[in-house]
Amino acid sequence: MTTKYAALLRGINVGGSRKVPMADLRALLTSLGHDAVRTHLQSGQAVFAAAHGDEDSLAAELAEAIGERFGFPVDVIVRDHAYLRSVVEACPFPAAALEARQLHVTYFSAPVEADRFAAIDAPAFRPEEFRLGDRALYLYAPDGLGRSKLAEALARPRVNKGLIATSRNWNTVTKLVELTGP
Repeated sequence: MTTKYAALLRGINVGGSRKVPMADLRALLTSLGHDAVRTHLQSGQAVFAAAHGDEDSLAAELAEAIGERFGFPVDVIVRDHAYLRSVVEACPFPAAALEARQLHVTYFSAPVEADRFAAIDAPAFRPEEFRLGDRALYLYAPDGLGRSKLAEALARPRVNKGLIATSRNWNTVTKLVELTGP
């Protein structure tokens, strides 16, 4: 029995550096023994089916293989379809009423506690808002991520210390649910 997963690669193909061509990523995943391999966009999403492993071991295996193949480290988070679907279902913001560029999810490699974000003066950033979920953070940024001051505060190294964190816009979040579905 196989399970469908999405691999989220952090910080590749941005600004002309850390290039990972999607065809090469698909070939790499296939060489690791995975089936039904697909990529989505150029910004580091791959979908695959695996008959072995769990999210953490699959992420470690892929991160190691990418480092060997491309010569630089890449942080990887792997999540299964059920988890990805639960993130969409638990969204605390009215996703259907928002533009996709206004809503983002940051996926974390491990659970996060609210006290990690205690130093962020959330009311000072309004109308931007964030909410925590299961290994995820939902960000409402009405002017988009590129103009978000709250996104900058949430991405500070001291806030994310010890975690892999990678963000996706709502279109990508929902597309990954679709691509990993039955």
